[in-house]
Amino acid sequence: MTHHSTTRIPAPAAVPRAGGRRRRSGQWTAWAFLAPVVVYLVAFYAYPLYRNLDLSLRHYTVRSFVQGDAPFTGLDNYRTVLDDPAFWPAAWHTAVFTGVSLLFQFSIGMALAVFFHQHFRLAATLRALFLVPWLLPLIVSASTWSWMLNSDSGIVNAALRLLGLDPVNWLTSPTWSLASVTIANIWIGIPFNLVVLYSGLQAVPSELYEAAALDGATPWDAFWRVTFPLLRPVSAVTLLLGLIYTVKVFDIIWIMTKGGPADASTTLATWSYRLGFGNLLPEFGPGAAVGNLLIIVAMAFGLLYIRTQRKALR
Repeated sequence: MTHHSTTRIPAPAAVPRAGGRRRRSGQWTAWAFLAPVVVYLVAFYAYPLYRNLDLSLRHYTVRSFVQGDAPFTGLDNYRTVLDDPAFWPAAWHTAVFTGVSLLFQFSIGMALAVFFHQHFRLAATLRALFLVPWLLPLIVSASTWSWMLNSDSGIVNAALRLLGLDPVNWLTSPTWSLASVTIANIWIGIPFNLVVLYSGLQAVPSELYEAAALDGATPWDAFWRVTFPLLRPVSAVTLLLGLIYTVKVFDIIWIMTKGGPADASTTLATWSYRLGFGNLLPEFGPGAAVGNLLIIVAMAFGLLYIRTQRKALR
């Protein structure tokens, strides 16, 4: 008689779900690192944008601004701004100031980036010196340019007199005031373009230039057929950031000319400040409306850039 013995295998003990706890712990850690950024964005970006939008949709006076009982007026402030005779001249000045600044900042920055890419002696030192305008506080730069362009004691007019030319009322003439603040802004923005474009040039393989030289390409041909096409993504970012910064420049213009004389250098940024804070009876609503129009312009160009980049990646 055969006995069959059956061996029972004990059931495995319940394993604690350590993976789930570890995953939740990782999520809490991620949120802990993310929380300071979220708080910063809400406090310094989201809330000010909300308050500015609220200002532009209500009729605020000094009393209602303090007490917070301003009546809702919808888009009336935007209609007031668009119907104001000062709007279109300010918009034109903003377009000229931004367009000319970007053109010269990018062109000079590109030329300097290509120049310093040659890696000659003292290139690093000279490149560092070109960063000085970018590192100086804007109030210092604007004050320096105000002194240099002063009609009576400025060094620019002194140089013109030495050359036998008539001095120019750079800051007090309606003809030259916008050009003066534009020149100062170009000088301040060149280092940013230089740094970004020079970084982009570092990523261009040197073998491409060697191949172009073997094919008989001149330095000018190599720039247009090798350098510039490969720098298009970096150039697009540089121009976009420059546009977003330049379209809202306020401090340089306000320190140098305060938008004058006769509103000849008034841009949308300075006009917005003047409406909200520069009058005896502040117009908070229209001033906020002008500021929101500037934000819309910057966002429109940002979305255009994103759309262009997506098409390029397809």
